[in-house]
Amino acid sequence: MLTSPKRKVLSLSHIMTALLQSSQPLLAVLIDPDHRDHPNYETLLIYLRKGLADLILVGGSTSKRFNVDLICRELKQSTDLPVLLFPGNHFQLSPHADALMALSLISGRNPEYLIGKMVEAASIIREYQLATIPTGYILVGTTRTSATAYITNTQPIPVSQPNIIAQTALAGQLLGMKTIYLEGGSGSEQPISTAIVNTTKKSIEIPLIVGGGIQTPHQMMDLYAAGADVVVLGSILEQKPEMLDSFYKVLIEDRIVYD
Repeated sequence: MLTSPKRKVLSLSHIMTALLQSSQPLLAVLIDPDHRDHPNYETLLIYLRKGLADLILVGGSTSKRFNVDLICRELKQSTDLPVLLFPGNHFQLSPHADALMALSLISGRNPEYLIGKMVEAASIIREYQLATIPTGYILVGTTRTSATAYITNTQPIPVSQPNIIAQTALAGQLLGMKTIYLEGGSGSEQPISTAIVNTTKKSIEIPLIVGGGIQTPHQMMDLYAAGADVVVLGSILEQKPEMLDSFYKVLIEDRIVYD
């Protein structure tokens, strides 16, 4: 059970300021709308209602529009946390979200996921009046083919090429991206190495988000120490939602202070 004092939950404006200025490390939870019927989903909601994260990302490689909209409405009704869309496709949008991470898969060379999907979504984004965060999305190679790589028909950048990963992140910044997302892929067995995170962070001046394969609070803290501004938890919380309490307590014990 949660025994630590409750952390202050930041408003959306504070989250956007913190994210875009890299003022404090943040903890995000990624929810795949197609997994709403998972038996652990309601348990995870209980922990999110306690404010044990800074923001929620909603999206998946194959999520249906109806599921995205449903879960965004549900999250906004049941938590005070900002909800950001993390779309795997142009139709994964909802007017009930607080903002959209406008993704460009800059690690790949498939034009559909560099800009094509945004072209298809642009009029809907404007109609919904969604705030957007231009995000350079970099898929980093692992030992298994991720759903993202398969769906987008792109190859990840190999982990053996940290300089190319860093150069790609810098290119994203120079093209106007407001943040970089390093992704190991859904269901990754290991997180992206701290060496890659550190090399990438040194190459850019914009916030760095890291997700994929994070299984323990220790791994999370190592990523923060290496330069991650936001760490994203996904699959581990689908399997063990109670782990969110453990991740939270480590943040408190490390005395990460949120304004």
